[in-house]
Amino acid sequence: MKSIKPGRGPSAMGAMGSIIAVIFGIFWTIAAASMGAPFFFPLFGVLFIIMGIVQAVYNFKNATGEHRFSEFDIVDGAEEPDPLERRFHSEGPESSAYRFCPYCGARLGAEFEFCGKCGRRLPDDQ
Repeated sequence: MKSIKPGRGPSAMGAMGSIIAVIFGIFWTIAAASMGAPFFFPLFGVLFIIMGIVQAVYNFKNATGEHRFSEFDIVDGAEEPDPLERRFHSEGPESSAYRFCPYCGARLGAEFEFCGKCGRRLPDDQ
């Protein structure tokens, strides 16, 4: 089964963009402080640096992690497991009595052909 998987490329680009934002924030802070601007101008640069560091760490971990999250790559289930599979499809004794709509996530009986919540036709492979 194909599923949406995290994109290493977009996450790596996000990490690089965040590093550029941190560099911009450093220059902004230095320039604003050296010009004697009001306190909120350098503060804006510091805020930019903090946000850039947080985003760079998140995107770098997303680009290099085993179970990444993104909406860009579509891979085969055998290649990489779906991180949401563990949450929504338990392997308990009652798991065969119901299934979930892939469009809206509604819990449905195993015999349903259409979703009772969104009305869309359910795929036959579930």
